[in-house]
Amino acid sequence: MPVFEYTARTPTGEEQTGSIDLPSRDHVVQHLRKNRLVLVRVREAKKAKRRGRVPTRDIVIFTRQFATMINSGLPLVQALDILAKQTENKLLAAVTREVVYDVESGHTLADALAKHPNAFTELYKNMVSAGEAGGILDTILLRLATFLEKNDAIVRKVKGAMIYPAVIFSVAAIAIVVLLIFVIPTFQNMFASVNLELPLPTRIVILMSQILQGYWWAMGLAAFGLFWGTKRWYATEGGQLALDKLMLNVPVLGDMLRKSAVSRFTRTLGTLISSGVSILDGLEITAKTAGNRVIHDAVMGSRASIAGGETIASPLEKSGVFPPMVTSMIAVGEATGGLDEMLTKIADFYDDEVDAAVSALLSLMEPVMIVVLGVIVGGMIVAMYLPIFSMINAVQ
Repeated sequence: MPVFEYTARTPTGEEQTGSIDLPSRDHVVQHLRKNRLVLVRVREAKKAKRRGRVPTRDIVIFTRQFATMINSGLPLVQALDILAKQTENKLLAAVTREVVYDVESGHTLADALAKHPNAFTELYKNMVSAGEAGGILDTILLRLATFLEKNDAIVRKVKGAMIYPAVIFSVAAIAIVVLLIFVIPTFQNMFASVNLELPLPTRIVILMSQILQGYWWAMGLAAFGLFWGTKRWYATEGGQLALDKLMLNVPVLGDMLRKSAVSRFTRTLGTLISSGVSILDGLEITAKTAGNRVIHDAVMGSRASIAGGETIASPLEKSGVFPPMVTSMIAVGEATGGLDEMLTKIADFYDDEVDAAVSALLSLMEPVMIVVLGVIVGGMIVAMYLPIFSMINAVQ
């Protein structure tokens, strides 16, 4: 039997919302009439949660258009209804229609958005809540759009830096597998026909070829087991902390990840504080969106410090995660009462630092990949030609 969500009006004029299990919409109307309630609106409740996430780019466009309409004086429900009709993302359109229904039913916009974490993050919900409370929803939405754009740009830069080496190593791995399965056996048969004693490098390459051909399934299972085990371990607090700490200590890559984490932390916290979110709530939200367990623990330590009457900067400095410049500027911001502005300045600075770190990583990766691939592929080819050189010398 379907579940219907309804909004009705009592004889005294008060609105009442609820849900009920009945066969059809008509049965809902009859039930409400029997209870002296006048139906305002009704809809069938969703049977399952939506899957998939709405892309950040679509949320940015949605937020900017929403801010423009609210700033122009359009009523909240009308603005949301227009957005639901014009957005190209079907999932976001469906979510917006549900938000419209909830707002019409008497919920606040923040509460309506909170029901859809696949589209609107906790940060988004808290900032909208602060905007509603302060009567500056359009200003908050514009800040949100700017924040989301810059945060998404940082994420795309870091991911983009990983794509090039990943593609190169994938192509190299395919080339090595093709050599070991199809090319090396041809040389092996040729050497076997002349009964020639093979050099050690050649025997090693032939052994690798035989192992790959005979036990490829075992190697596949081992790789899958390693991936699955690592994923399960990373799901635990200890595993996440260990791997995230390892990533931050990797030369060049760790520097880039640290700078992007600092940029995200300072921009998120600065945006939340300037929007009227309390510093304790802001730190908790920022910790959850840090993307790194080491950063998360350092921020939560700072939150506990503030709850105990201390400053933010001191525990951040003790964590050893944040550069001295960052903690010093945060301390100055706290002392002068301009913490939100100081955090935004730090974020702008580290945005440029991430660009420089990405360029440095790519510049370093190119020669490293050339050398590694040259040694592996070139070494295999030389190993297979060594017996041929020996045959030529024997004939001479």
